[in-house]
Amino acid sequence: MPYLPIKNKNKVDKNFQYNFTTCISNLFGGYNNVLQFVQTIEMYKILGIEKVYIYNTSCGPDLQKVLQYYKEEGTVEVEPWPIDQFLVSSKGWKFPERKPDLHNYGQLTTLNDCIYKNMYRSRYILLNDIEEIIVPYQHATLGLLIENLQRQNPSVSVFLIENHIFPKTVFDTNGTFSLPQWKKVPGVNILEHIYREPDRDYVFNPTKMIVNPREIVRTSVHSVLKNYGDTLSVPSDICK
Repeated sequence: MPYLPIKNKNKVDKNFQYNFTTCISNLFGGYNNVLQFVQTIEMYKILGIEKVYIYNTSCGPDLQKVLQYYKEEGTVEVEPWPIDQFLVSSKGWKFPERKPDLHNYGQLTTLNDCIYKNMYRSRYILLNDIEEIIVPYQHATLGLLIENLQRQNPSVSVFLIENHIFPKTVFDTNGTFSLPQWKKVPGVNILEHIYREPDRDYVFNPTKMIVNPREIVRTSVHSVLKNYGDTLSVPSDICK
């Protein structure tokens, strides 16, 4: 009789292949925002992210070349996710009036899959969208940030970081990063958008997460649904 063996009977808390991995849930709709993608990946590398795990439903030809470059470099691992060939999905996070088969190209499935795939490969996992970057204010890297927070809060397995929006319609007036060599690259130059929306008491800012994957049972997009250990909301003066 066939069976699936339990492979995680022994606790693993050291000798991981990576210290930090980022899970990007979905690229879809012929995604071809090359400039922002490259800037984001390079920022991840500066912040100490060693591996970026991406689920690709569909992307444009320019971005396909970029993905291939980062795959050969060893930074990115791409998981083909052609879910739209089998199910009708909503085109984003909002539910349309006519209910599709699937919400947002199976985003919850990919996030949970990424956690389990990397549970024993990576010490920590950042669950994020491609247009988001979590930036520490008081530490040079995300690794140093979490090391400090974990030392102060040893029982915590989920670190919640509040989202803030930098509108694409507002530009840096100095034009410091409006570089001519980037003009023909498709996509958004995130370095031109340095002004964020002000804090408003009546506006709820969702969160994204850095987690210890071995303590996670099931996750959603903005919070973990079931985990072992505690959850910490990281103060906004430390990280956003």
